[in-house]
Formats: sequence, structure tokens, C-alpha cells
Amino acid sequence: MSTPTLTEIPGFVTGTWDIDASHSDVGFTVRHLVVTKVRGRFDGVSGNLVITDDLATSTVEVEIDLNTINTHNEQRDGHLKSADFFEVETYPTLTYKGTGVRQQGDRYVLDGELTLKGVTKVVPLTFELNGFSPDPWGGQRVGFSGDAEINRKDFNVNFEGVQNGIAVVADKINIHIELEAVLRKDA
Repeated sequence: MSTPTLTEIPGFVTGTWDIDASHSDVGFTVRHLVVTKVRGRFDGVSGNLVITDDLATSTVEVEIDLNTINTHNEQRDGHLKSADFFEVETYPTLTYKGTGVRQQGDRYVLDGELTLKGVTKVVPLTFELNGFSPDPWGGQRVGFSGDAEINRKDFNVNFEGVQNGIAVVADKINIHIELEAVLRKDA
């Protein structure tokens, strides 16, 4: 059984889509002291997607306000904003610029560049298209679920906390995205 291309999906619509931050979630998971995973999210996400018939030319631009980190622990959030981690006074945002979609099995991959703390690296984002739908206000919506993985040290997030010989924070960060966007009405 073959997987349909995006353009064969019912309701497929090309155009420029603005991220609906109130219906989107950008979160992460990282191991803490090897025994558990800590979860967090960023409440400030903005950007747009340009979906074209030729998916290889589709683009995504996302900006995340690092000051909006939320791990449900105010002290930890403050530490993550410090120079030990994000250094938000110097680098207040994380950006992701995706340039093209390709199919990989039953999922899709957005090839793009993530910039954090002044370092830009290629980070592919594997995603599934959840669908297109009209909304109650006369607009059109699209939704995606995606995952990526980075090594924090690749982006100069080099905190080396050790307790009893065990790393306090793992190097590998798993990123999960639930994204909803609204089709921009032509001017």
C-alpha cells in the first residue's frame, strides 16, 4: 500500500499559513539524572508556512521566544534562561527555517536549519499531516505533528552539571511539535 503525497490528501490547500500560537505546542523532553525525563514547552511561538504544489519548494519560518520557557518550575526556568543554557539576554529567540518537504515512508521530512545561541545547524523535522479543515469563522486550518532530535552541545548549550558522577542534564533533546496554522486571506 502506498502513502499518498500531500497534494493527494483531501482538502489540500496551497498558500501562506500563519501559525496559531493558541492552538500550537512546541515542547521538549530531556533526561534528568538518567532516571527520568523533564518536559518543558515554549509559550511564545510565531511564524508562517508557505505550502506549494511542489512540496520541495514549500517553506516554514518559526520564531520561538526563549523567555517563554515553561517547565512548571520557576527556579529551573530561570536557570534555563541563564548563560548556563539559553543566555536569553544575548540570544532571546530560537528560529527554524524549513526549506522543502520530502516523503519518507508513511511520514514526511521537513529539511531546515535551527538557530540557537548564534549557532545554525541542519535539523530535519519528521512530521505527519493531520489534515486541512474549514473553521467556524470562514477560514481554513491545517495541522501537523512533528518530532526532531538535537544535541544541545551542538548549539553551545554546554552546562556540565554532575552529581555523584552522573550528568544532571543529558545532551540529547527530543523536540515535539503540535502545530495549527490559519490560511492567510489575500490582501
